[in-house]
Amino acid sequence: MPSSQPSPTPSQTSPAQQAGEQARHVHTTAIERDIAAIKERLLQEATTAVGMVEAALDALWRLDIEAAKRIRKQDEGIDREEVEIEAACIKVMALQNPVAKDLRYLTFVLKVNSDVERVADHACAIAKVVAKIPPGIRPAWPTALRELGERVPMVCHTLLRALRDEDAEAAKAIVLGDEVIDSLHRRLFDETLEMMDNSEHARLVGLLVYRLGRDLERIADLMTNIAEDIIYLRTGQIARHMKKRLRAESAAENGGVES
Repeated sequence: MPSSQPSPTPSQTSPAQQAGEQARHVHTTAIERDIAAIKERLLQEATTAVGMVEAALDALWRLDIEAAKRIRKQDEGIDREEVEIEAACIKVMALQNPVAKDLRYLTFVLKVNSDVERVADHACAIAKVVAKIPPGIRPAWPTALRELGERVPMVCHTLLRALRDEDAEAAKAIVLGDEVIDSLHRRLFDETLEMMDNSEHARLVGLLVYRLGRDLERIADLMTNIAEDIIYLRTGQIARHMKKRLRAESAAENGGVES
């Protein structure tokens, strides 16, 4: 019985095959390098936006108008970076024909990039409030607003770690914790009404306080949106509108007690 033909050794591979393998390797290396660079830029953009939120809150508590102005100037850089990251993604899509996980990651970046820019916009909105507080007035900030000002940056930093590590479990925890922020925002409405008396200054400050709460709640919502995108990136599951299911799964894991 004739022996089977031995498989070709690398030295027996034809020049055409070698050229094809080399081209595929170069293409893979190039797209991996480009995507790694895009990921680094996205992480830096997100870190800057979160820093703006923290700086805006610090300027607000201290009523530091000059610090608030510096935050508003930073937004121009975030706007430019959003456009450049989007252009980089489109360039890779157009020239390198990404498929499977590479295409999924690029679409993920496009969505997260837009949400990060909106986080920076809300940070600027918080900073703008500083200049609207009447001179000589130091508001007694409602407890719910202070709590939002502490919790939202914590959520932002948890999200940054989940984004860096592409951690679906940490992202799920952010989605599940969104209800706490919503509850504080509802409580702030009642506290704002209580702080508004018949004076013009109190009414103005009350309106500004509620606007601040809305901006903080929207930042937390954007963190949840990004967390849902991380879940999709890692699992392939579209996590939008899945809070009830995630809470049920969490309750089952915790012995039937919903978080």
